[in-house]
Amino acid sequence: MAFLEMAKPVCLIDKTKENDLLVNQEALNILNSIRQPVVVVSIVGMYRTGKSYLMNRLAGKRKGFSLGSTIQSETKGIWMWCVPHPQKEGHTLVLLDTEGLGDVEKGDQTHDAWIFALAVLLSSTLVYNSVGTINNEAIMSLHYVTELTEHIKVKSSGESVEETMLEYSRFFPSFVWAVRDFTLELMIDGTKVTADQYLENSLKLMKGNTPRAMYSNAPRECIRNYFPVRKCFVFDQPVYKDKLKIIEQLSDADLEPNFVEQTSNFCGYIFKHSNVKIISGGLTVTGNMLGNLAVTYVDAIRSGQVPCLENAVVALAQIENSSAVEKAHALYRQLLDERVVLHTDTREDLSQVHEGCLKEALQHFMNLSFKDEKQKFQKDLMERIKEEYEKKCEENEKLSLKHCTELLQQLWGSMDHESYMRPGGYSDYRVQVDNLIQKYKDTPGKGIQAEYALETYVKDKKELGSSILNADRSLTERQKQLEEEKAHAEMERFKAEVAKREQEDLANRLQDAEKAYRENERQMLQKMEQEHKAIYEENQKMLEQRLQEQKRLLAEGFE
Repeated sequence: MAFLEMAKPVCLIDKTKENDLLVNQEALNILNSIRQPVVVVSIVGMYRTGKSYLMNRLAGKRKGFSLGSTIQSETKGIWMWCVPHPQKEGHTLVLLDTEGLGDVEKGDQTHDAWIFALAVLLSSTLVYNSVGTINNEAIMSLHYVTELTEHIKVKSSGESVEETMLEYSRFFPSFVWAVRDFTLELMIDGTKVTADQYLENSLKLMKGNTPRAMYSNAPRECIRNYFPVRKCFVFDQPVYKDKLKIIEQLSDADLEPNFVEQTSNFCGYIFKHSNVKIISGGLTVTGNMLGNLAVTYVDAIRSGQVPCLENAVVALAQIENSSAVEKAHALYRQLLDERVVLHTDTREDLSQVHEGCLKEALQHFMNLSFKDEKQKFQKDLMERIKEEYEKKCEENEKLSLKHCTELLQQLWGSMDHESYMRPGGYSDYRVQVDNLIQKYKDTPGKGIQAEYALETYVKDKKELGSSILNADRSLTERQKQLEEEKAHAEMERFKAEVAKREQEDLANRLQDAEKAYRENERQMLQKMEQEHKAIYEENQKMLEQRLQEQKRLLAEGFE
């Protein structure tokens, strides 16, 4: 679904006067209009380190996110800019620029920790922006990663530390460290290295169990465990200091060529390698789902709780599955109305259309739903479709009955009943009635109530036939009795035909229910198979990442 392209960023998460976090409704409305998968890139880092400039470049703009030229922090809360993804058609790139960490004027470390946690929770790629070099001081300033377990829970029930650390890496974003104003040469022990190797060397653990080693290793272990997919970019200073305050007015030609090339490489990597935001089970997140996740996490923080990934997915499933039921039900109604013209000649005509509409509606539900525990929402949809189908069947019967009754009235309207009140009149009356009944039976397009309408109409005319029979003095009592028996036999024959049709209708309804059950079961099993495959692939990916980390530790001399 297309959305109105944003001319500028809007605030996604703000802080109230009471220091509570709040999701901005304008931003929610924008996200709710985005039904495409989203690639979410957030940037965090110390204040006044040029985070907003990089985000503007990712948006393909020079202006947008607020840039400041003073020592004061410009960005407050978390700001959002949604743009069409430049390389992935049908995807939206959501850029989240966060409030600078460590603002001395603010002096609120708890607020900083929540901003950092929310950036991690909402993004598929987390960019950490710092200035200078990746030295011990830079890594220790990233102490927020060591506090993530205090601000984010994976499961609602307690888990062991080891299981929790493994689980976090499953849900956390990829990690990109952007080192700004880098003036050193990329060399280690006299050998040239890449920026990635520079980062990995900086994350090496100190051997031993001394307090100093444990203190030094804590953030490094967290980065290595929580973010197994890591990348590093170093940037030269873009311009001389006196021009930094007007950097958004400068063209690439005014900037240092190395910086321009580094920024282009950074953007290219983000566009190509930043994945779509996914949640537990490999489910792709759309814009409206991202908005619901933001509300769920912020509501948890406001209520004094720790945001829980499992609970957020459950809450999101409730919202999305309810919506999936409504949309699939609406699709079934729409398709049924478009594909069938009532009344139908046979019940099978309606049944076949119903079967096709059910299949498509169910598939639509399966595509939109996830984590439908005990198939609660699927059962709700099936019940709604069943009711809708029964209504359509009843409408089909009513229209058929109305059409047949009008046809019978039209045929019978041509008879002059009074002209048969004479000797020999009953015989003529019967010939005329038989002719009319045959004409009625020969008329096509009567629908499924043809037999019932005929039986009812003939039954209503029984008294008229008896009056004509009694008025016919040319017949003896015995002959009249025989004629009455013939009329009664005819009525019984009509009743039998109606009973047979009702029996066939009942059998067809049971067959429809059986087909619906089988189709429901088939699609449910297919969905479960897809979900199991996604979980398996997710586990395999996590296992491979853990093995890679173990290899790194072995290479560093750790057992």
